[in-house]
Amino acid sequence: MQQYITALFGKRAALILAAGLLITGCAKNLDQTPQSTATKDAVFGSADGLKLYANSFYDVLPGINDIYKTDGMADYSAVNSVPDFLREGGYTSRTATGWDWKNLRNLNYFIANCTDQRVPEAIRNNYLGLARFFRAYFYFDKVKRFGNVPWIGKPFEVDDPNLYAGRDPRTKIIDSVIADLDFAAANITLTSDPTCSQITKNVVYGFKSRVCLFEGTFRRYQKQLGLAGGADSLLKAAAAAAKVVIDSKSFSLNQAGGASASYRQIFTSTAPVGSEVMLANIANSSLGVFNDANWWYTSATYGSRLSFTRKFINTYLNIDGTPFTAKPGYDTLPFNKETLGRDNRLQQTIRTPGYKRTSNGAVASGAPVFSYTYTGYMPIKWSLDDTYYDNGTNNINAICLMRYAEILLNYAEARAETGLLNDDDWKMTIGALRARAGITGGIDNKPVVIDNYLKSNYFNDITDPSLLEIRRERGIELVLEGFRFNDLVRWREAPLLTGSWNGMYVRALNELMDLDNNGTPDVCFYQTMPANPVKGVTYINVSPQLGNTVNPQQLSHGTYGELHWLDNVKKEWLERKYLYPIPYTDLQLNPALLQNPGWEE
Repeated sequence: MQQYITALFGKRAALILAAGLLITGCAKNLDQTPQSTATKDAVFGSADGLKLYANSFYDVLPGINDIYKTDGMADYSAVNSVPDFLREGGYTSRTATGWDWKNLRNLNYFIANCTDQRVPEAIRNNYLGLARFFRAYFYFDKVKRFGNVPWIGKPFEVDDPNLYAGRDPRTKIIDSVIADLDFAAANITLTSDPTCSQITKNVVYGFKSRVCLFEGTFRRYQKQLGLAGGADSLLKAAAAAAKVVIDSKSFSLNQAGGASASYRQIFTSTAPVGSEVMLANIANSSLGVFNDANWWYTSATYGSRLSFTRKFINTYLNIDGTPFTAKPGYDTLPFNKETLGRDNRLQQTIRTPGYKRTSNGAVASGAPVFSYTYTGYMPIKWSLDDTYYDNGTNNINAICLMRYAEILLNYAEARAETGLLNDDDWKMTIGALRARAGITGGIDNKPVVIDNYLKSNYFNDITDPSLLEIRRERGIELVLEGFRFNDLVRWREAPLLTGSWNGMYVRALNELMDLDNNGTPDVCFYQTMPANPVKGVTYINVSPQLGNTVNPQQLSHGTYGELHWLDNVKKEWLERKYLYPIPYTDLQLNPALLQNPGWEE
């Protein structure tokens, strides 16, 4: 039975149904209509049929391996090669993807046919609410990627002339998305879910806050669209939706393990941390559902070798709440000193001194490994500490898709953008997130002084200290959760993607560096290989040339300075890239779609 459900509705649906099947048992299955004689009436004429169909909707959500890989194109990420989207001529309408409407037809078919009055109206509306939630989810992704898209509210037949209609304005799409979400919030009956795998009322409101925050700020900062007049109402709707979740008191920030462990525990726990996680993808050994986060982050060949830039690491505050970049000499501190005394999320996001790994039961220091990292700032946020998980799709940790921390950030930003943020808001949101991370200062009152490092290196046009700090907090709290690219797009700050990929500071060539403070050297940078290399040390050649080619990994001042990766490859951001191109083949099928501005037909 599980194999049938998996084949028909996908692994995620099978996961949701598995518990129910175990409870109902085989006796009930004997009374069901054989699958070979199942009809449309059998599906839409009973609550059980609607429930089974509705589980197929969950395939709209990201897969279990998607979320932690989506920040490969972010301003804080150094990866093995410059993404095609950021290279001149690297991405065109002929290589474009994403114009896929299969899931929408499934949703619209359900909405059009969920009318059988043998099923009580409240039950039908519950499942219609689910369908409309997922239609909103589907369309929000399309709008973020392409801007204007066709609004399709019914299942088309193959000869329907509307298949060849043009695109509708994004205002119509967003209004329709919000209408779907409002219907879902009013009619979905599930108010809580201990498995964190199903859509509840709070998830709907949380998602509405995400949609309205994105669209409100997109319209505000993308002024060339002429839509800024609608930004304020969307931002107030974002705050209102987030406040529903907050006032429900259904969630709180995880505090288990204290400031040094509570943040990362959310991302490495096998079962979702239900106090904070609102929606998750769950690994399941009986269904063969695992993720490959360890393999992705601890492989020299499989993953993108994502490493963080030093510019981003510098934004983590000192534990007393002061900017790290206000410390004299911060820019020449070696790795094993710059990572001490900071926001506790830093040590739960990258390998820092004190990080340990387990291999065959033995515990050892886990320094950054330069066959996996280019900058020295090596992620651990989603990785498990046992090396058993490193070499394949073995991970058993749940992957969160929505959590309470995001809702707090959405609320704070929306309130700040509308000029309504007060000290109580700050304490409840940014202050609470920083307090969870062990930060002691600046958590009760919103800031009144601009951090010049943050302003000059990131957001030159922001003059509100609170808004600047909210953006800092969003980058740190939600790092590697798939938000950063879209945040830069909605803030109109995507040129940050073209910045240099800088890494740890190296004081001199041929200096043995102990990165984890365990008394044993880990890495050495050279231009001429030492005659007597030390066993166990990784040696990195930072010569300007490697034979006849430019060395992609060098020091900023030749023989000392910050480690830099791929400075020899140009990154490009053009105005047109705030929207993706419509794929060429789809334009040939339907020329009425028209191409997005700046992209070739």
